Amino acid sequence: MPEGSSRVLGRDAQRMNILAGKVLAETVRTTLGPKGMDKMLVDGLGDIVVTNDGVTILKEMDIEHPAAKMLVEVAKTQEDEVGDGTTTAVIIAGELLKKAESLLDMDIHPTIIAMGYRQAAEKAQEILSVISIDAEDRETLMKVAMTAMTGKGTEKAREPLAELVVGAVKQVEDDGEIDQDHIKIEKKDGATIDDSQLVNGVIIDKEPVHPGMPKKMEDARIALLNSAIEVKETEVDAEIRITDPAQMQAFIEQEEQMIRDMVNKIADAGATVLFCQKGIDDLAQHYLAKAGIMAVRRVKKSDMEKLARATGATVVSNIEDLSIDDLGLAGSVAEKKISGEAMIFVEDCKDPKSVTLLIRGSTQHVVDEIERAIEDAIGVVAATIEDGKVVAGGGAAEISIAKGLKEYADTISGREQLAVNAFAEALEVVPKTLAENAGLDSIDALVDLRAAHEKSLYMGLNVFTGEVTDMYRAGVIEPHRVKKQAIQSAAEAAEMILRIDDVIASTGAGKEPDMGDMGGMGGMPGGMPPMM
Repeated sequence: MPEGSSRVLGRDAQRMNILAGKVLAETVRTTLGPKGMDKMLVDGLGDIVVTNDGVTILKEMDIEHPAAKMLVEVAKTQEDEVGDGTTTAVIIAGELLKKAESLLDMDIHPTIIAMGYRQAAEKAQEILSVISIDAEDRETLMKVAMTAMTGKGTEKAREPLAELVVGAVKQVEDDGEIDQDHIKIEKKDGATIDDSQLVNGVIIDKEPVHPGMPKKMEDARIALLNSAIEVKETEVDAEIRITDPAQMQAFIEQEEQMIRDMVNKIADAGATVLFCQKGIDDLAQHYLAKAGIMAVRRVKKSDMEKLARATGATVVSNIEDLSIDDLGLAGSVAEKKISGEAMIFVEDCKDPKSVTLLIRGSTQHVVDEIERAIEDAIGVVAATIEDGKVVAGGGAAEISIAKGLKEYADTISGREQLAVNAFAEALEVVPKTLAENAGLDSIDALVDLRAAHEKSLYMGLNVFTGEVTDMYRAGVIEPHRVKKQAIQSAAEAAEMILRIDDVIASTGAGKEPDMGDMGGMGGMPGGMPPMM
């Protein structure tokens, strides 16, 4: 091995990796549930992020340990696939590693533990399917959205925000498929959360290019152009020789005429509003203003696609090809000032397949956290519509699965039985953590939950009252996909980390490796990962 490399073998490697996973899980654990606390993350430039969103915390932290990075991947996958449940996935993975450590101390081989975990994960998915309920009515979607947003700084306006989210997702649904990219989120501070609104159309963070253009257009006919409105330059280097002032004048007039023809083509097609992906020449702006056309330039490609889906317009590459059939329709296109900044509102579109959520809040940090809550809510509502299955929240699903796994463990012979039991106990970390974060006694809460599950599968912990209640009646519901993905990802990550018995780290020439420090404080150099 080259100089500067380091190697950790056998039990030391396993202990080091498990410790890193446990420390990472402990870091995000306090953020779980309605009573979860927030983290303040400060980067090298002094920028601040205040959040209790698991994946945001892990992305912002500067994590160096390889095993800890694997758990960050779990959170990212959860975020990409479902949009919520990132903290749950990480703390389950951390707990699985913690339980595995006890089994390793009993001289059980890591391969046997991994095999038991795999069997348990498969059985957990079967139990999850049994305890899930078919539902995708609007009332259920509202409850799912509110559950996802609880504890994320949106408490005061949970219901109106859930209404906006469900309305947005329903609007962009296309034959049961939902592309979340078609829901645009615009955020502006300087108002209350209650001022947030759903726009049946698109908000463009731009203003008309010329002060002489109309500020508002009713029953707008919209043209979308992705080429510049200016005189094209030659593809090759060219030189024009002018020997007479009259020729110069004729040349300038010819350029003006070309621009005028372009504007006339847009006006003749019947367009009253123009969105251009590229530039608009100063002279063209003047002629467009004279023609009474509202024009916006340098619109992002993603916004052009959203405008096309919302208004029914076709994006045209060549002005010569523009016709009345390419135009889209909107009830109103208007320039509005939001927090002192001009924005174009394209509203009242007929059955738009792209909509915009305008998020308001008192400060930038508040708006950012509301945006994260809204994104989680959009993800869970979309998952519920696509799958049509939900499970009880408040730790009810985890307790049900744990109970089923313990019964299943009794049917297995061999050492895998211990791993299946450990998997069942690891899942109980979710209700246990919910209780701890609410200031309740976690052992009492677990005992009460287990007793209640002898009678009903849907009993979970109400963290506001400290009592065990029926989660369906309380309206605490989560999509089946959130739990499915969290358990699957956590189990696979834990298995992969357990199977590692040799960590070889090679560093650049002359650079001392950090592997010697990895055993301390979860294997993150200097203890907690540097956040400043």
